[in-house]
Amino acid sequence: MIRAFLRDERGATAIEYAVIASLIFLAIVAAIVPIGQTLNGVFGQVSNGFSG
Repeated sequence: MIRAFLRDERGATAIEYAVIASLIFLAIVAAIVPIGQTLNGVFGQVSNGFSG
């Protein structure tokens, strides 16, 4: 029973998938943040154009 438990790698596979998913999430966030800042500046200029 203990040997079967030590040979079982299902938990390790789940952890590997979780690490890969978190790295993908961080890459997406890192790509979206600069785009969001740029769009915020563009929409701010448009808003200032309407009010002025």
